[in-house]
Amino acid sequence: MIQETLAVGLLACNCTILGDEETGEAVVIDPGDEIERVKEILTRRNLKVKYIVATHAHIDHVGGIEKLHRATGAPVLMHREDLPLYENLAVQAEWLGVETPGKIEVEQFLKEGDRLRVGGLSLETLHTPGHSPGSISLWMPGQDARLFSGDTLFQGSIGRTDLWGGNLSQILASIQEKLMEFPDDTRVFPGHGPSTAIGRERESNPFLQGV
Repeated sequence: MIQETLAVGLLACNCTILGDEETGEAVVIDPGDEIERVKEILTRRNLKVKYIVATHAHIDHVGGIEKLHRATGAPVLMHREDLPLYENLAVQAEWLGVETPGKIEVEQFLKEGDRLRVGGLSLETLHTPGHSPGSISLWMPGQDARLFSGDTLFQGSIGRTDLWGGNLSQILASIQEKLMEFPDDTRVFPGHGPSTAIGRERESNPFLQGV
């Protein structure tokens, strides 16, 4: 398996490329910006993008989706409940004082339990609202199990809930009822910042103590 993560854009969103070495198929998660860097990795690793997935539709996670789609032809996937956010990229851009990125039609709306197969890799969709109504996490089972948590769970923190559609009780429920169900040694790759593990967050994340 190939995994490369690069922090892109003004807010240093973690864009992750997952690829199957045997088939050369790949999924790109949260291509928020700097698509030339993403394309360079795809070329160097000889990968063909099968899916482009947004864990949610905040501009720092979807700002490069249109460029990557035009470069690869891969379909764009996200949860339906974040479509209003995606449709209002101009408003989001105004908040940050940046240029409005291009948009592309969402080809598939992901929902709880949907599975994406990329070569021999399998990713299961978890609907984890709270940071935004349509926030999702992606669970990759196996011996080296991995969780791509978007902006739901961070090392030592959780996603903001003071933006449009955010809800503190929802995000805590998403984490406790879904993410904390995974084994302690499950590696977690958030939408910003360093990776962590479920056990570490269970024991020391201040937002999860006494919940």
